[in-house]
Amino acid sequence: MTLEERITTDMKTAMKAKDKVTLRGIRAVKSAIMLQKTDGSGKELDAEGEIALLQKLVKSRQDSLDIYMKQDREDLAVTEREEIEVISKYLPEQLSEDELGALIDGIIAKTGATSMRDMGKVMGMANKEAAGRADGKTIASLVKAKLG
Repeated sequence: MTLEERITTDMKTAMKAKDKVTLRGIRAVKSAIMLQKTDGSGKELDAEGEIALLQKLVKSRQDSLDIYMKQDREDLAVTEREEIEVISKYLPEQLSEDELGALIDGIIAKTGATSMRDMGKVMGMANKEAAGRADGKTIASLVKAKLG
């Protein structure tokens, strides 16, 4: 089942249950899918594109949440937290820090990376292998720690 089909099914369920929080998050995802499909590029939204789209939605809400927390706007922060929770349900299960560390160790061994000059190679492979299961900031900090 594609992401769009899952979203449509879950939207119907949320409407029937009158779950406004879930419905708000699902509508955000549905809107982003529709914008992606009608952007004029002619590209189909594949599984990798779906994950990237969901990550982008979560990241933008996380950035907003950080701003609201700094400004002591708990009323707005609650909305962002709720939407992050709903959107995150559609992402693959996140890797633990230990699992991500092991993945990065394997990539470093494969590429023969020894210093920070090799960070680009390691980051490229790590981002590809951990797509949707870890955010770039966490991957970058682990790679820096292991190569630095």
